[in-house]
Amino acid sequence: MKKLESWLEIPQDSDFSIYNLPFGIFSTVARGKRIGVAIGDQVIDLSMLAKKLKLDKEVVENNYLNDFIALGKDVTNGVRLKLQEWLSGADEDLDVKEAMLSSKDAVMHMPVKVGDYTDFYSSMEHATNVGKMFRDPENALLPNWKHIPVGYHGRASSIIPSGTPIRRPKGQVMPKDATEPVYQASERLDMELEMAFIVGKETELGESITTANADDHIFGMVLFNDWSARDIQKWEYVPLGPFLGKSFASSASPWVVTLEALKPFSVQGPEQDPKVLSYLEYEGEGNYDVNLSVDITPKDGETERICNSNYRYMYWNQKQQLAHHTVNGCNVNVGDMMASGTISGKDENSYGSMLEIAWAGTKPLTLKDGSTRVFFKDGDTVTIKGHAEKDGMRVGFGEVTAEILPAL
Repeated sequence: MKKLESWLEIPQDSDFSIYNLPFGIFSTVARGKRIGVAIGDQVIDLSMLAKKLKLDKEVVENNYLNDFIALGKDVTNGVRLKLQEWLSGADEDLDVKEAMLSSKDAVMHMPVKVGDYTDFYSSMEHATNVGKMFRDPENALLPNWKHIPVGYHGRASSIIPSGTPIRRPKGQVMPKDATEPVYQASERLDMELEMAFIVGKETELGESITTANADDHIFGMVLFNDWSARDIQKWEYVPLGPFLGKSFASSASPWVVTLEALKPFSVQGPEQDPKVLSYLEYEGEGNYDVNLSVDITPKDGETERICNSNYRYMYWNQKQQLAHHTVNGCNVNVGDMMASGTISGKDENSYGSMLEIAWAGTKPLTLKDGSTRVFFKDGDTVTIKGHAEKDGMRVGFGEVTAEILPAL
């Protein structure tokens, strides 16, 4: 990709470079919800460029990106490329400059209306760690794990935008050595470092998406924190899997980075052995080299990094996830969100959940202030960040963050 220069001053370490131009929904004191594009520390108000971009006002002055995404990639990526052209021109584009406002003045919202949400379980390192903790360390992975991208259908209504606090959930738990369950606030509140892709093209019931055309159906990606109440989850998990331990909240970052912006950072994924079935085979590079991190900020305390991971570690990539999701004819819709599952690497510094970092409570994490964590406490703020960088290009996601509030 050729090097681009902009007449706009963009900080060198900005996630929102001219190579990125992600889409989101913002509002201000004076303006209702509408589509914005992030560039440096500015937001471009697309409603002020609607005529110039030949977009209908009702599409850009909207509560969600869904209608815009539904226009198709020829239109949406065309808008991105046109903005890129205007921003990298020899002279300032006055129309674009007048459409800009400081990101400090913009309130960000959920980027899409999520109709359906699926969470996968696609990191072999994470699945292996969990298997070692709770099953047979010598046979940590279940027999099906290397044959199918395991996933479950989650709760779309409780996906919230970055910055929205979460309330500690309550439910049934089975205390250690007890014979009867009790009803209480979760004592094992955890995060899961994930990314999620957003469906950009619908299918009919009975239709399947292939790995070859999966990218045509994926608009872009966000950072994702799949909050988990491990004690509630452990008690309810058998026989049907995740329920109340997962459905109380999931946090998503506000800016959707398009697949086109991520393309320069595509990489080959891990070798898959045994060989996958034909409908899961794919050509080319299916993973993305995205650096990920997790920070914890105790109430009135100092921010501390507790994890550095990377999206490239995923055993099952999103082409395979979408192909498997629809192989039975399940239809998908624009705005559907599909999360990766916890993203863990091979060493302890890259584990993407407190369950792994503190190894089910047996290895407490000591923070700078001397306090310890095996799971998160009320008042803790958890922040996930992510960016890709290569050959002078930086494409980032910003962050997804939330403070934990006490149970009601």
